[in-house]
Parts: sequence; structure tokens; C-alpha cells
Amino acid sequence: MKTKVGIINVTGYIGMEIARILHGHPDIELASITGRSSVGQRLGDVLPHLADIDLPIESSLGDVSLAFSALPHKESAETIAKALERGIRVVDVSADFRLKQAAEYDRWYGFTHPSPGLLAEAVYGLVELNRSSIAKSRLIANPGCYPTGAILALAPAVKEGIIDPEIIVDSKSGVSGAGRALSLKVHFAEANENVSAYALEGHRHLPEIVQELGRLNAKLKPAVTFVPHLIPMNRGILSTCYAKLAKPKADVVKIYRDFYRDEPFVRVVATPPQTKQTLGTNLCLVYPTIDSRTGRLIVVSCIDNLVKGGAGQAVQNMNLMLGLPETTALKSLAIYP
Repeated sequence: MKTKVGIINVTGYIGMEIARILHGHPDIELASITGRSSVGQRLGDVLPHLADIDLPIESSLGDVSLAFSALPHKESAETIAKALERGIRVVDVSADFRLKQAAEYDRWYGFTHPSPGLLAEAVYGLVELNRSSIAKSRLIANPGCYPTGAILALAPAVKEGIIDPEIIVDSKSGVSGAGRALSLKVHFAEANENVSAYALEGHRHLPEIVQELGRLNAKLKPAVTFVPHLIPMNRGILSTCYAKLAKPKADVVKIYRDFYRDEPFVRVVATPPQTKQTLGTNLCLVYPTIDSRTGRLIVVSCIDNLVKGGAGQAVQNMNLMLGLPETTALKSLAIYP
């Protein structure tokens, strides 16, 4: 029997991508979808590319065993608490349960967390680091798109203690990372043929990166400079990470290959990866190398921000929660060029 699942706020980029992936999932029935501005309409009327999913957009979640929440931050936390009370397991793709300290939400997101008691229970849903805990949890905090690429790029080096604490993460993201809400910076005439850095005073994903890297190696105490950039493409994140080597003779490639040897969605590659090589997939491509002139580790990672950086990772988490093979419905090849 298929497991009934729902999507809260299906009309955002991540929500609709989850629906697309679930449509091909052999063990799942997408039984309920909600939206805020499209209640009462059929999904195919609102999103024609999903017309084969013949469901009405409802105002509240129906009878399901597991739900994905794709609401904006703060709104997601309030809705999730109610779902958990109904016995519904949840994968939250907002930021509302990623940070462990409630005070951090006041600082980085500008709101007082409505359910601070759930923060300790929520499991950070980066499967490559937390697989066993995810499988047993009822509440998963799906990682942010930038942190996914950055943490996977740095995790082996941090875990093995081969780098100094001072880390630089330079990331470039396509415009879909900003979501569907209207914004001047993602208007075609503003974004096209243009590259811009932003949030240099501190991006909301920074504490997430620091928190999770710190959990890998308590002795390191990472000090991360994170600079995101907006580039004129729809999908993809390329992160280039820099850190001084604390162990100059470390066999970096071997450390990375050993760390990710059994991971189905992380590939340590022999040449610098490109975002199109991950387009439409749940892959993270990682390329570690050493600048011999400066003794600095350089790691490049690439992901599709809407799949491994969002919906695909959410489905990977769901698969583990339901005791299914984690690769189910996620084996698609890249769309290229």
C-alpha cells in the first residue's frame, strides 16, 4: 500500500518541484496539496506543467501520514506544530527548525520562534551526515540550498581536522533561489547579464553553515566568511571554499573519496564541476584540490538548488523516514546542456 503524503504550499518553486518528483515515486500517493492564493483551483490550472497531478488545491492538509512544508519561515513553524499534533511526520523545507538556538531566529530571521521546544527534537536533514537520526525522526529540518553545497564541500576536511578554522565560502546561485515572490533584483532587466554580491553583512544561511560544521569537529570552532552572489541563470549553485591546510601533507583526495565512498548522491570528481552537470538531479559534485603556492585547500561544489538544495533532498529524507531506499524516485540524469 502506498503512503499518503501532502505538500503544504505547493505553488512555490520547492513545493512544485516536490510534486514533480513525487509523481514518479512508486511507493507514494500525493493525496493532499495546499496553497494560499489558489485555493479551490485544480493544480493543473495553476501550474500547467503539473496537470497530470489531478488534485484540488486546498486550504488545509487532508488525511496524510507525512507532509512537506514549503511555507515561508515563521509561517511554517506554526503550521508544523499543528501537523505534529495530528500525528503527521514532517519534512520542513523552510528555515524554521534548522537552527538549534531559538535566539538565533530573532537575530537572523527577525521573529520570535513560536515552537522553541521543537528545535531540540528536529533533525538536520543532511543525509550524508545524519542518516540514522533522520530515519527515526518525526521532524526533519531540510537544509538550506547554500549550506548544502558548502557543508558537503567542507565536511571531510573539517571532520579530519586538516584545515585551520578560518574558512571562506564564495557561492553563486541562480535566481530561482530567491523564490517566486516579486523582487526588483530578480527582474529580467536587473538580473540578466549581471552578477552581484549581496548580504555581505551576514546571510541567513551563515549560522546554519557554522552550526553544522561545528558539530563535525568541536575542536575546530569554524570562523566562516560567506559571500553569496546572484547570477543570471535559473538553477544551480556553485560554491568555492577556501581554507589554510593545517596538515600540509594530507592526502586530500583520498580523504574526500573515503568520506563519500558509499554516498549515492555525492561524487568526488576529477575535474572542476559545472552547475549544468547537476541540473535536475539530486547530485552534489565535489572537487577538492590544493594550491601548492599558498598551502590552501580549495574545494568546489555544484548542486541544483531546487533538487539537492531543496525538493530532492526533502524526498531523500522522506524515503529514509519511511524505510524506503533513499534513492527512490531520485535517480534522474542531468539535463544537459
